[in-house]
Amino acid sequence: MSGGVEWALHCCVVLTAAEGPVSAARLAELHDVSPSYLAKQLQALSRAGLVQSVQGKAGGYVLTRSPALITVLDVVEAVDGPKPAFVCTEIRQRGPMATPPEACTAPCAISRAMARAETAWRETLRSITVADLATDVTSDYGPGALARISTWLDTPGTQAPPLGTGGAPTAEVPQRSDQPQA
Repeated sequence: MSGGVEWALHCCVVLTAAEGPVSAARLAELHDVSPSYLAKQLQALSRAGLVQSVQGKAGGYVLTRSPALITVLDVVEAVDGPKPAFVCTEIRQRGPMATPPEACTAPCAISRAMARAETAWRETLRSITVADLATDVTSDYGPGALARISTWLDTPGTQAPPLGTGGAPTAEVPQRSDQPQA
């Protein structure tokens, strides 16, 4: 699974707290990630119909439906595609003790095990929604966590405290060049 899945999931959770569209640049700033790479993940979410790009000065991205209707699997497949994680290459048909192709009419034990794991993995991801993840953020960081994120998103020029601190965003204080940096 690519790192883009993690980034896309975090953005979907953040968008549950947003009062309006959030620009890709602001989402990248919030997560301290590459704006150009994040933009690719957001475009993948948009192509899959999970987010919509809103044009204009106050434009950005919004979820296209309730977070309770967007599953983790939806996001995984939007970013990485629907292909399985394991692809059998029929290695049993190679080497000095190769099994003849005509004897390989059914998947081998390894392929069957991996297919069962893939099915379980997908069923689990299908059972978890973006709303579930947002609830977990609230459980992990407190009831004001998403509200603090929303405030930060709506207030350019603020510095976000770490989620675990419970503090409110603060205005950044520019350092004069003749003052030592903290």
